[in-house]
Amino acid sequence: MSESGQDNSSQNKSDQNRQLLFLLPLLLFVAMAVLLATGLGKDPTELDSQLIGKSIPGFQKTLLFSPNKTISEKELQGPALINVFASWCPACYTEHPYLMQLAQSKAVKIYGLNYKDKRDKGQKFVNDLGNPYDLILFDDNGRLGIDMGVYGAPETFVINSDNQIVYRHVGIVNLDVWQNILRPRMFANQEGSASKSTGQAAK
Repeated sequence: MSESGQDNSSQNKSDQNRQLLFLLPLLLFVAMAVLLATGLGKDPTELDSQLIGKSIPGFQKTLLFSPNKTISEKELQGPALINVFASWCPACYTEHPYLMQLAQSKAVKIYGLNYKDKRDKGQKFVNDLGNPYDLILFDDNGRLGIDMGVYGAPETFVINSDNQIVYRHVGIVNLDVWQNILRPRMFANQEGSASKSTGQAAK
């Protein structure tokens, strides 16, 4: 190849590299725009559609305070809340006092799911703050959480009287969340009188 041919080849490669450098920010911008556009209108507190109306995933889990006792999904009975919590979760400490009030009001059953935690730390969390749960599943490896679509903690699932998952709430549960979001979905298919008699939240 002649010297001029080598110069042209080098020049072409240099031009191509400059074009790629110019196009890269544009491509990144387009990719981000597509991601944002596909996410618009989606509520992050909504449960993935494939779980809506379906039963609780099957599991075999020990209880947090009874390492030798294993239970299955058949021992949970709705209508109820399944509250995902962990000792490593700062928001769980904020949420817990209202869960205690809700449990004391007898408005609803609450099952706990101690998620990706150490057993002793999960036990200390409950012992220190109080126990609002009818029972507490110990999900140390997060397998049940994954099957339920859990992203983190706290999260709370609503199950109806047929033990079907009807809603997933991401974030803390407080009076407003219970009264305006969780309770209406839990008793949506029941008579209004049943909803009133069982749905009086702690105030």
